[in-house]
Amino acid sequence: MLQVRKADERGFADHGWLKSFHSFSFANYYDPKFMGWGNLRVINEDRIEPGRGFGDHGHRDMEIISYVLSGELAHQDSMGNVKGIPPGDVQRMSAGTGVVHSEFNHAKGQQTHFLQIWIEPKFTGVQPGYEQKSIPLIEKQGKLRLVASFDGENNSVKINADAKLYAGLFDGDQKAVLDLNPQRKAYVHLIKGALEVNGHYLNAGDALMLAEEEQISLSHGKDAEVLVFDLAP
Repeated sequence: MLQVRKADERGFADHGWLKSFHSFSFANYYDPKFMGWGNLRVINEDRIEPGRGFGDHGHRDMEIISYVLSGELAHQDSMGNVKGIPPGDVQRMSAGTGVVHSEFNHAKGQQTHFLQIWIEPKFTGVQPGYEQKSIPLIEKQGKLRLVASFDGENNSVKINADAKLYAGLFDGDQKAVLDLNPQRKAYVHLIKGALEVNGHYLNAGDALMLAEEEQISLSHGKDAEVLVFDLAP
């Protein structure tokens, strides 16, 4: 089963300092047909204006991944982490029994553009945790680079979730294939550019939801950056 979700079908919130597209129901956006996919619960595409951000707020029992596209995200949390997250870094925060954090754009005159991703945990009530790694562009060029996984395989950030997250950059004749277990689900989110996925042509912000499929095939990219999720059903 393949289902395309077009970028303009997502929920949208404009708070002035924050503009956010919601792939799944979130905050004031509610669509019973899009409550998540497998154990993937949230993909928010956020743009934060300079000098603004999310003040202290709490999370519990959720795996939260931040993927910065431009600008820089300033992170601070109740575990004692004070970090800057630049483009190319993947940040993982395991909320577990509870964590409080804030996220700000401190850069003057520069918008911060990033994806916030929530994945439901495999185990609840775990100790909160934090991890951040830089993924060189060359490792994503023309291939799918594993950036998050349950066991930290291939130097990916380690998440408390039955899921794998891959990132890739594709242009021209570059191609990649990812084998799937048809008993699981998968989700493809195109960050930018254009890309053909299993015969469907996606543009920036589009997504492809997959179930009972044995493979993901990526080709005919045009300055494409993509995230691919292998998910629990």
